[in-house]
Amino acid sequence: VQLQASGGGLVQAGGSLRLSCAASGRSFSNHFLGWFRQAPGKEREFVAAIRWSGGITYYADSVKGRFTISRDNAKTTVYLQMNSLKPEDTAVYYCAARHSYAQEYAYWGQGTLVTVSS
Repeated sequence: VQLQASGGGLVQAGGSLRLSCAASGRSFSNHFLGWFRQAPGKEREFVAAIRWSGGITYYADSVKGRFTISRDNAKTTVYLQMNSLKPEDTAVYYCAARHSYAQEYAYWGQGTLVTVSS
């Protein structure tokens, strides 16, 4: 399984970025794909997730209304559209996958750095 994250960068507060996570190596029809982030000196935290089959989405309270997770079945890619970015959104963002019946995310991609300047 490979998860390839991309799309990070430097943006001013109030701006937008879209992260992509290209997934390959297996069928993800029975999986959740999620985004996590880790800010300097802080623990990794959940940001958003989507159930591949059905498209049900979940969000951390801190990003609700600003971030949108979506998927493209044909490209087996998950996106995280981030709007109204704040300096506190600065972090390395990781995509991950877990089976629908698993409690832990077993597959992780490399991170992509998002920096929001004030």
